Order: sequence, then structure tokens, then C-alpha cells
Amino acid sequence: MVGKRNIYIYDIDLQKLFIPNAPRLEFTKHLEKAPYRGYEVEGIVDGRKIVIAKPGGKQAYGRMKKEDFFVFIYNPEKNSFWQISHKQIYEDLKEKSKISAENTINILKALKRVYNGEDPNQILEDADLKNLSGESPEVLLKAYKWIWGQEDVNYPAGKGRAMSWEGWKKIENN
Repeated sequence: MVGKRNIYIYDIDLQKLFIPNAPRLEFTKHLEKAPYRGYEVEGIVDGRKIVIAKPGGKQAYGRMKKEDFFVFIYNPEKNSFWQISHKQIYEDLKEKSKISAENTINILKALKRVYNGEDPNQILEDADLKNLSGESPEVLLKAYKWIWGQEDVNYPAGKGRAMSWEGWKKIENN
């Protein structure tokens, strides 16, 4: 993946948490009910995990968002947490598109399905997604499930996940 990574090394007591992906309001309701702590929310085939840490410390309009959380890619072998960003995912997809525009479009279509509430594991079973460079499509889909949930929690009266999807929609339609 291109660009600087925000990587942190620390010990955290993770508890497993399963919340199936769902449309915005339903998914948000479950996220807001989760108590404050660190959670392992998705496994990745290569042994890494998607984890969230709640609260995340987001400030909006001068107030702390109590239900906010951070989304990380956790590597248990290194005890490292990478706080993946929209920009890093964008750069990764840009690099993928240089190798295969068709494959990148397929990943964007899969991301749209995650955005609409389908679970990444189901999408990965029935979509033909290849990893020709950078992060695997599995990581991108599973990370975005939680990043979009985070945006929905942070901006419940606003656009939530639609804020970041607007940019992807423009790329998908080109």
C-alpha cells in the first residue's frame, strides 16, 4: 500500500464482537450499544484482524463523540495496529487500476455492496476479486464495513457513510 501508515505498537485486551453488516441505521444502532473497549471484529485470511477501539476520541462541533471508535488493521505477530485511512485505500486502488482497470472496477462494485449493507464475507464468496497489488480486496472490504459504521456514528444527522461514498461513486461511474 502506498503512503505513510499510522502504526502503533501496544498491548490491548481484545474481545470478539460480531455485528453483521446491515443498512446504515440498523448497523449504527448495534455499534452504539457496544461498551467501551477494544474489539476484534473481523478475521483476515493472512492472520491479521480488523479491530475497533471505542471510544475513538472524535471531536465534532466542539464536543466529544462518545460512541466514536477507531478502526485498525491488527497484526498479532507484531502486536501492531495500523489505522487505515480513506487516502491509503484510494492510493491502493489507484495502483491496482494501473495493473487492471477491470479488476479495480470489480473491487469498487464489491465496496458498493458493503456500503449498501451486505457482509464482506458473503461478497468475497461470490465475487471474483483478484489481488494484483497492495492490500487484498478482503482487507479493503472488511475495513470499509467498519469505517462506514464509524462515519454513521459520527454523523448520525448528516450524510454518514455517504460522505466518503460520493467520491467512490464518481470513480465508479467513470
